[in-house]
Amino acid sequence: MFHHLKFPKCFSLTASIDWFYRHYFVNAGLRSVITDLGDGDDTNMHCWVPKIHKPFKPNIILIHGFGANAMWQYGEHIRHFTSHFNVYVPDLVFFGNSYTSSQERTDLFQATCVIKLMQAHRVEKTSVVGISYGGFVGYSIAVQCPEMVEKLVLCCAGVCMEEKDMENGLFNVSNLEEASSILLPQTPQKLKELMRYSFFKPAKAVPSFFLTDFINVMCTNYVDEKRELIGAILANRKLSNLPKITQPTLIIWGEQDQIFPLELGYRLKRHIGKHGQLVIIKKAGHAVNLEQHKEFIKHLKSFLCDLFWSPPPSPTWKDHFHDHINKVY
Repeated sequence: MFHHLKFPKCFSLTASIDWFYRHYFVNAGLRSVITDLGDGDDTNMHCWVPKIHKPFKPNIILIHGFGANAMWQYGEHIRHFTSHFNVYVPDLVFFGNSYTSSQERTDLFQATCVIKLMQAHRVEKTSVVGISYGGFVGYSIAVQCPEMVEKLVLCCAGVCMEEKDMENGLFNVSNLEEASSILLPQTPQKLKELMRYSFFKPAKAVPSFFLTDFINVMCTNYVDEKRELIGAILANRKLSNLPKITQPTLIIWGEQDQIFPLELGYRLKRHIGKHGQLVIIKKAGHAVNLEQHKEFIKHLKSFLCDLFWSPPPSPTWKDHFHDHINKVY
């Protein structure tokens, strides 16, 4: 059963959890694929894709934020989606096994890479779910390819923030360097700080050896490039420059979000206008998808209901023929 999966060579709790997530995704009907985007910049993107693409099912892309990798952010939810969608879960560039030699660091570039990835897999229509930084990418996909995106979910994504918000004290950090040190923790103390910012009720007394193990396994690759991604989000960002979108959009926010304060959720709702709806989940911080995962899924199901509960395909002449044969015999 496990012949296609590799166990960690030496014991690491983080690597073991990662292995189990990998098995969980495989068991949910997905396979791991790395695609060369053929863009001249040596861009390769890893993505979990359906083992068998079913044309009668709608498509959905689940885009992660900053953190371990896509599996850790959607592991709690993946089976809710694979029953009803052709599910695609990419690792953004510089996360997981995705990489580029390009010097581009904007969310626009990340979105372009995801679009090319979907084109390589012949996905023409899809809904998009983006968590935090993944919401920036999802929004940009909706702007670049409005005909491709059917519905959009943005979870705790500070898309409407402006560069001046940092100076005006909207965030709990005073500068970009401090923000990067927390979002890209390199010490147990910084990882604890990230947990305090991310969760309404962070776990207490997490052993330092586990925090160190997590950092060593998950937080040491492409650190400089990720710092540049964070810098590119904020640089010269103005709400007046943010294009409008017209796709039906669900905005989900943790009421106690300390990374992207709830004010940014209200701001995003005003910017999108009649095409958007805002859901605020109580007793949740920035990691609302993990902290209140049942309520998170409940709102997604409600919003995506016509896609989530898509009817089976219409019977073909073959189906009618087989029904007739069964009745006769």
